[in-house]
Amino acid sequence: MIIQWLGHSYFKIETKGKIIALDPFSEKMLGIKPSRFKADILLITHEHEDHNNKSAILGEPFVLEGPGEIEKEEIIIDGLPSYHDNRSGHDRGFNTIYKIQSEDLTVCHLGDLGEKMLKEETLEKLSDIDILLIPVGGIYTIDAEEAVGIINQIEPKIVIPMHYRLNNIKLKLDPLDKFLKAFGKKAEKLDKLVIRKTQLPQETKLIILKPSI
Repeated sequence: MIIQWLGHSYFKIETKGKIIALDPFSEKMLGIKPSRFKADILLITHEHEDHNNKSAILGEPFVLEGPGEIEKEEIIIDGLPSYHDNRSGHDRGFNTIYKIQSEDLTVCHLGDLGEKMLKEETLEKLSDIDILLIPVGGIYTIDAEEAVGIINQIEPKIVIPMHYRLNNIKLKLDPLDKFLKAFGKKAEKLDKLVIRKTQLPQETKLIILKPSI
């Protein structure tokens, strides 16, 4: 499996000869052009412009835009309902957490999670996460310390932070350093993550991906 971070919450996952795109952003919202590529599956966590730019994805992908489960050629994707804020969606509405199972690996993209702690029923479905893609920039989502709390709940093998301040985007978020200080673990920096099940670490590892933007 190959995981690339395309900035903000936008990811490209290559697995079993298929390409999955998650949360492509709009140039209008971030001030930079999103990467464009052909995908087989497109996952949208919620309908905000920095996450739902379907026009960035070429081809005719299968699109999942909310809770539900699909299976495409031994790739299983489960969309779990959650909130974009910590007040049951009153402020920012709903968000979908995506759990992707392929190649004996389980990846979780938390989208714009705003809940400070996961509900028990959600946590039960995320008990086997290998790779966690988690927002850490606060303001619109969980912040650095709340992200650490969510990580401790899920206990993934690999943590990849997203949705934090980048110098070349317009959206104002907390910087990555705030999360690194709160998490307290040394990070490995990579251009992209190329991983097999046998390569997973025994203890939680922090990986910072260079944004491909």
